[in-house]
Amino acid sequence: MRGGGGGAAGGPDRRGGSNLLGVDRPEVVLAAFRRGEPKVGVAVIGLALHHADPGAVLPVVARALESADREVRRQGVIALAHVARLHGTVDRRCLELLRGCPRGNEADDDLWTFVPHRELPLWLWRHHLWERLVERVRRPFG
Repeated sequence: MRGGGGGAAGGPDRRGGSNLLGVDRPEVVLAAFRRGEPKVGVAVIGLALHHADPGAVLPVVARALESADREVRRQGVIALAHVARLHGTVDRRCLELLRGCPRGNEADDDLWTFVPHRELPLWLWRHHLWERLVERVRRPFG
């Protein structure tokens, strides 16, 4: 739901998880982080999908990427992929945090596809160029 609404107090339904993908206010998601909400990663994805300003979303995505919870980090990667796809941008902090994630994830591919390559770090270039080289060797005449 827009505005982060849905629950009785004007926020998302944290118990059932409904409406979390509709959260579009960074402060709602940051408050969920402070409370230690178990489904905060879903709200980060919702924010990435619904907020028009990537500059407001990327710090929240970075918060997810640095979470101690593996599932929240995975959801942060998905949220970063959505930001790249929808806005064609990324920030240095998210790139630094993404570097610690296993390669071949959703964000790697969407960053490479939707963000200008000149804005991407060398480690992501190496990953994608190596991937292309392996593909070429496997299908030399295809």
